[in-house]
Amino acid sequence: MEKVLEAISAKQINVRGVVQGVGFRPFVYLLARQHGLSGYVFNTPGDVTIVLEGRNSEIERFLRDLRAKAPPQSHIESVEISERSIQGYQSFEIRESRVREDDYQLISPDLATCQACRDEIFDPSDRRYRYPFINCTNCGPRFTIIRDIPYDRPRTTMYKFKMCPSCQREYDDPLDRRFHAQPNACPVCGPRLELLNPAGERINADDVIAYASRLLREGKILAIKGLGGFLLCCDATNDGVVNLLRQRKRRPSKPFAIMVKNLEEVRKYCEVAEIEKLVLSSTASPIVLLRNRNNHGLSSQIAPGLKQTGVMLPYTPLHHLLLNETDLPLVMTSGNYSEEPIASSNQEALYKLKNIADYFLVHDREIYSRYDDSVVMVEQNAPLIIRRARGYAPYPISLPFEAKQIMGCGAELKNTFCLTRDKYAFISQHIGDMENEETLEHFEQTVKIYCRLFRIKPELIACDMHPDYLPVRWAETRAKADGLPMVRVQHHHAHVVSCMVENSISSPVIGVAMDGTGFGSDSRIWGGEFLVADYKNFRRLAHLEYLPLPGGEAAIARPYRTAIGYLYRLFGDDLPFSTWFKGVNPEEIDLIKQQVKQGINSPLTSSCGRLFDAVSALLGVRRVVSYEGQAAAELEAVACETETVGMYPFEIQSENGVRIIRLAEMFNDLLADFRSGVENSLIAAKFHRSLARMTGEVCSLIASETGIRQVVLSGGVFQNRLLFNLIIRELKTHGLEPVFHRLVPCNDGGISLGQAAVANFSLDKEMA
Repeated sequence: MEKVLEAISAKQINVRGVVQGVGFRPFVYLLARQHGLSGYVFNTPGDVTIVLEGRNSEIERFLRDLRAKAPPQSHIESVEISERSIQGYQSFEIRESRVREDDYQLISPDLATCQACRDEIFDPSDRRYRYPFINCTNCGPRFTIIRDIPYDRPRTTMYKFKMCPSCQREYDDPLDRRFHAQPNACPVCGPRLELLNPAGERINADDVIAYASRLLREGKILAIKGLGGFLLCCDATNDGVVNLLRQRKRRPSKPFAIMVKNLEEVRKYCEVAEIEKLVLSSTASPIVLLRNRNNHGLSSQIAPGLKQTGVMLPYTPLHHLLLNETDLPLVMTSGNYSEEPIASSNQEALYKLKNIADYFLVHDREIYSRYDDSVVMVEQNAPLIIRRARGYAPYPISLPFEAKQIMGCGAELKNTFCLTRDKYAFISQHIGDMENEETLEHFEQTVKIYCRLFRIKPELIACDMHPDYLPVRWAETRAKADGLPMVRVQHHHAHVVSCMVENSISSPVIGVAMDGTGFGSDSRIWGGEFLVADYKNFRRLAHLEYLPLPGGEAAIARPYRTAIGYLYRLFGDDLPFSTWFKGVNPEEIDLIKQQVKQGINSPLTSSCGRLFDAVSALLGVRRVVSYEGQAAAELEAVACETETVGMYPFEIQSENGVRIIRLAEMFNDLLADFRSGVENSLIAAKFHRSLARMTGEVCSLIASETGIRQVVLSGGVFQNRLLFNLIIRELKTHGLEPVFHRLVPCNDGGISLGQAAVANFSLDKEMA
């Protein structure tokens, strides 16, 4: 019988997603050869284009394997297939990238060092033994070195390093794991490490890493150039040097993160659940907030007043070498003074950090985009991103709608911005607190980078409603200069919508937005809000009662002022303020009472964050803060987690269709416990449980009226692990469905996404 020949066809396949810089073309090359297919593959700014010719059955198998066996660091968003005419290609090849100015591609974040590269740097027989810039297609710098797309070496900061013949052979060999690894280098041809003193003078050392490690063991502070900027580093077990770092960095209490060499070492200091291990050792390699072990041996000054420590594993070859050589846990904190951007160039670091660091461990590979470490906590059996930067940005959030090209400018604190186009939201890495010109410059530079890489020209700008925020003033200036419309989005509406977007929810929700400060639509300070919201609008159906902040910003920095103001408003003069607030000048107490009584510089707030401040200050846990959220964080750390502590009462009143949560009964009973000497741990626990019960009851009332069962939780207060879990349990008790952030920070780092989404659906409304 005559054998039937299988039909041959030709197809073009366009693959979008994170498919450049992750070994995708060599994967396609090998896959095509395995299936006996001819044709070619190349990068464009928007995708990877594949042309195939061969038997239909093998093309079908190729397409199946394309998704199933893709490189581990790739992420395929879409695969488009179209027919082509047969050209008779005799082989399969990888062709040069093609440039189309109007297209864009998804860009990989920087990736932690893979196991294969780790093995090589510790192998004395390998030509990259102890080379601190080893990488391959599965790991190494990406976003921080990319100047433009498509992602090829001339468009990265590696353009100045000409590969030696050995590296070039790897780079050109489709069968090598370093095929088209753009940062590919070795000791012969790649970046080099130097140790400098604060004057910028080179320290002569045969082995720079061994020398630097000895300095760390001797109690010195080093500034180390990393992937996205400098980190300040010292021995995490040495109280003296950690305190010295705090003094020099002007960071008296805010927690430091530490780096330890492996998971076995992590377990010496902290409790580590299985999912936390997975997050720690992922390619993102973020800082993970872990609960401390008793007698853990770390300096008590790492995270004073807290029960958790931010821990990360080495994510660059240099880190692996240092941690292995020192055999110590090391503090690794941003290389900056408080509230300034992280230093990124050698010159900037020497200028800005010369009074902090004793030595500088630098290299000559340029950082194109600053990049802080990401921070994650694991709750409800899921990683929740608290600060989104290295390892996550600039990978986009997928939108449940088609978006216009819009910019959300973000918040004053923990700023990020968001740019949307098509079905993507590109949220920037953590920018920081927008309170100075240096951070504004960092913001503007990063906006330019994102607009260029993702080919975005905003047609609309969204910002907060607060008239004095620096991002708002920037938005006003930019909108006027470019002739763009501008939408002002209420802070807590943006919080709720950001969580809706990342969870692909389009129908109205009950939104619980709890934070420290947000400008309300009545020009008051909101922060304990219960909304019914969708992408276009919101209704405020309940909130914490308004109480005064005597001195405004002064009360935020000195929570005892908030406590005195709250108690005076609720109970008048019949309280022994001087007895309870020993150490506070009686004249200041009298002034605070007069401010509240006469309404002088005492703005009203419904803030849940300020409520935490008041309770923390009353109990003497924290009366003056040196960083945002300190009083609340330390109150959480004090609280015991027993199930039997009970709760404080509260009253829900209705005024003009809005429920007001009255706090006098809560404070009355809390004061009774305080007077009778009940332990702070029990009072703090009862307070947390009371807030959870309050949230559950108010949401249940709103649900019974509206029929809405989904409750979105957003705002910085939900970084409180105890309260977060108590509220989720309480909502489930009422038959409600809690929805929370995973991919986007619940704090102000997430509201830029909400701003952009609200603006996208507000184009038919009056614009500011």
